Amino acid sequence: MNNPAINTQITDDLSKLLEILPGAIRQRLQQHPQLNTLVEVVLDLGRRPEARFPGKAEYLSDEPVTQIDINDCIARVGDFGGDNRAGIEQTLHRISAIRNRRGEIIGLTCRVGRAIFGTIGMIRDLVESGKSILMLGRPGVGKTTALREIARVLADDLEKRVVIIDTSNEIAGDGDVPHPAIGRARRMQVARPELQHQVMIEAVENHMPEVIVIDEIGTELEALAARTIAERGVQLVGTAHGNQLENLIKNPTLSDLVGGIQSVTLGDEEARRRGSQKSVLERKAPPTFDIAVEMLERQRWVVHEHVAETIDSLLRGRQPNPQVRTVSETGKVTITHELSSTDFAGTFRRTPALPKLDRKDGFLIDNPPIGRSDATWSKGWRSAGQMRPLPSTDRERELSNQQQFEELWNQSLEADLESEADVSSLGSPSFRSLAAEKGDRGEPRFGLNGEDLLYVYPYGVSRHQLDQVIQTLRLPVVLTKDMDNADAVLALRSHVKNHSKLRQIAKARQVPIHTVKSSSIPQIARGLRRMLDMDDPSSPDATNLDLYLNRGDSDDEIEALEEARLAVEQIVIPKGQPVELLPRSASVRKMQHELVEHYHLKSRSFGEEPNRRLRIYPA
Repeated sequence: MNNPAINTQITDDLSKLLEILPGAIRQRLQQHPQLNTLVEVVLDLGRRPEARFPGKAEYLSDEPVTQIDINDCIARVGDFGGDNRAGIEQTLHRISAIRNRRGEIIGLTCRVGRAIFGTIGMIRDLVESGKSILMLGRPGVGKTTALREIARVLADDLEKRVVIIDTSNEIAGDGDVPHPAIGRARRMQVARPELQHQVMIEAVENHMPEVIVIDEIGTELEALAARTIAERGVQLVGTAHGNQLENLIKNPTLSDLVGGIQSVTLGDEEARRRGSQKSVLERKAPPTFDIAVEMLERQRWVVHEHVAETIDSLLRGRQPNPQVRTVSETGKVTITHELSSTDFAGTFRRTPALPKLDRKDGFLIDNPPIGRSDATWSKGWRSAGQMRPLPSTDRERELSNQQQFEELWNQSLEADLESEADVSSLGSPSFRSLAAEKGDRGEPRFGLNGEDLLYVYPYGVSRHQLDQVIQTLRLPVVLTKDMDNADAVLALRSHVKNHSKLRQIAKARQVPIHTVKSSSIPQIARGLRRMLDMDDPSSPDATNLDLYLNRGDSDDEIEALEEARLAVEQIVIPKGQPVELLPRSASVRKMQHELVEHYHLKSRSFGEEPNRRLRIYPA
């Protein structure tokens, strides 16, 4: 989808910023060929003055900055507020101070403020929709510039009553008279940054706005004030700390902006229907903002038109399908849809993929189609949604086998229970002999490196956990939905006990059934290793921390897993003594539990939040 080109116009009042700088630095900048792209000037006591441009920085003098130079600059700007920011009257420039322990200013960051008209052409249709919009992005990507232009368009072009909550005077400039870049929008200044939430409510109660514009929502009180404003029917346009929506989900202070997150315990039927564990995270309330815009780059924005649907998808582990809007050098806007190449929009650790194989029986796994990444395609035909049909004779046999198992397969569920490992096998011929028989029929039973491949029919075991274990440990295992082509069945013990039909069919086809007591990662890993004759019950497996990093790869999670590993290997096993670990969050404790279970040891959590922690017991 293409939109008409956007015309931009830049106003920066750069001369007024240069006037506050020392003479030698000002002259050097005035002669600089890239003056129009200047980002900021840094003056630190005892260091050489520095000018920063996009992608590079340059020294402006060989002489270090003195206290006299800094004091001279301070005298030419307004007063510094509680956030250590000041400005120049009727400009958008921002001067930020660095103080020593005595409160004296020993450094200045003089940042150029520019009013860029036409920057919101990519999302003008969203601005005109009347829905609340949240802008996200790293510092310097242009959030405040976009916010200023949105305020002007709403006030001038759409003739709405717009009030700007300007805590640091960044949006409308310093001084009592606002900068012309905000058009007819009104500006309310904030005496101290910690009072921003009060001014937000005051604006609604006293000035009857149709739109309120807020920069940098950063505290819980401000998030609650934003919800109060939205519930009164006022359109909100704001920015928040974070690059993506996932950052807000993980931030307990700001998660209310996207509806808040709560833990819910599902009933047995609902958990079975969803194919999830019984304790899940769900959105608590409607999001404060209807639309979210992730400003990845100045010319590339990701738009979530329905924040509620995106949050629900992320909490259930599904990939959202947001809009990606880009603008070319000629001003042409292009709107496309893209699927993220990693789970949870790239926040989870990605493990190496097994070689892709072609199958002559069942569904064929193709090479990645045009437009699909290897990372997405490597998750298999089930998640990719791409299959290639077989010739009619093979398909008839496939369908006849699948009809017998359709009822059982639909009852499969993905449980995530923490329990002691219990792996067993129901008496049947070994998969090695079956693999040889099927190899004689011309079916490919070897990987690219010549190793035997084990085709496993999973029943009631989490497919996501299976994929993670197979890819992380690089096991020669391929999951199949065709019982005739399976070397073995991996099933939950409770399911095998309750479904005699599965045992009968497996026995008739001479397919061994291996059972695990739960669908946790350690038990799945142990079960697959025993099926491959790789597991020695007398000693724990070589530990692979990637296997237990179920989600995320933060330093805290890696440190917690390493702490648990060292406690087990250096104290619990050799000395036979219990060990208490440091307090961790619930999700990190779960990873530690799974790691301890990998060593065939017991652990439990005790204490009250936020000091709840693990205790590991010897065998």
